[in-house]
Amino acid sequence: MHLFIPGPTNVPDAVRCAMNVPMQDHRAPDFPELTLPLFADLKTVFANGTGRVVMYPSSGTGAWEAAITNTLNLGDRVLMSSFGLFSHLWATMAKRLGLDVICVEREWGEGVPLEDYARHLGEDKTIKGVFVCHNETATGVTSDIAAVRAVMDAAGSDALLYVDAVSSLASIPFEQEAWGVDLAVSGSQKGLMMPAGMSLLGVSAKALEAHKSSTMQRCYFSFEDMLTSNDLGYFPYTPSTPMLHGLRAALDLLFDEGLPQVFARHHRLAEGVRRGVDALGLSLCALDPKWHSDTVSAIRTPEGVDAGEVCRIGYSRYRTSFGGGLSKVAGKVFRIGHLGHLNEVMCLAALASAEMSLADAGAKIELGAGVAAAQDYYRSATATLEAEAGAT
Repeated sequence: MHLFIPGPTNVPDAVRCAMNVPMQDHRAPDFPELTLPLFADLKTVFANGTGRVVMYPSSGTGAWEAAITNTLNLGDRVLMSSFGLFSHLWATMAKRLGLDVICVEREWGEGVPLEDYARHLGEDKTIKGVFVCHNETATGVTSDIAAVRAVMDAAGSDALLYVDAVSSLASIPFEQEAWGVDLAVSGSQKGLMMPAGMSLLGVSAKALEAHKSSTMQRCYFSFEDMLTSNDLGYFPYTPSTPMLHGLRAALDLLFDEGLPQVFARHHRLAEGVRRGVDALGLSLCALDPKWHSDTVSAIRTPEGVDAGEVCRIGYSRYRTSFGGGLSKVAGKVFRIGHLGHLNEVMCLAALASAEMSLADAGAKIELGAGVAAAQDYYRSATATLEAEAGAT
């Protein structure tokens, strides 16, 4: 089965093998030899120089909750926006946890509404938190986090900035400290190329200070318990030691390639897929190129073609898993994830399977057109890379 969903992503052999370890004593005196370098290296991935990175045994949703409950108080007013399923779900969580949520609704296919954020922040100085989904996986939209921070600064806002970086971390540029991100949420199953089951939370020095006055109920996700244990290289409860070994291998792969090169590869792969989609006469869910995601493309199917059927055909006939459309775009888009452990030839396979699945579902497309366009782009991009390498 070929996996082209936007997470969980393909797990490299080096990571899978690293996780195949005997159980070990997570209270042993030498356990910090494994864990302390992980905390340090994760700070590099987040580009978090003065804060901390916390790991929880949960999906990214757990880190969503940890970010909120460790830094805010019941009834705090927060500014959020909904332009896809995951931004919508985070807003729903905030309401259920007792926050006073201002949620700006935007068309699915757009990104963070900067003008609306500027207006709300200018009018309401009681806003304690500003939330953004960096990469909205449901629609293939990436928002400009640095621009959100600029809007906050221009409004004189002292609010904390919360960012969902689940499908962006270790795939596209993310600069927690430079962008003034206070809480950055991510997970193991996307750009980190691991199985699901570990969430990561980058916490700024400002957020650590805000934690001291936060009175929301928490226990499992408590910063106090976690950071006190982490200081010594341990955890307040039993960690998944195989996942920690897998993380070590995944970080080594990322650093061996180089994070700038990882980001460039993701852009290159995504651009090839986008050119293939365009050559087929199809469009993306993202309504403007400025919002194009380098980790997932949500592709609109032609009128009368059920995107769910495209996914079903791809899975049953061509052993390919595509991401289906979610909620408002169910049946209207299918998604090709192009992040993590992936290369050009794998993306060509995704396009070829998508072409066959679309044609079988009734789409009037020219078989091979998308693959050919992506091939042309990848050949040119590879030649450019080789020339640049030769010049240095």
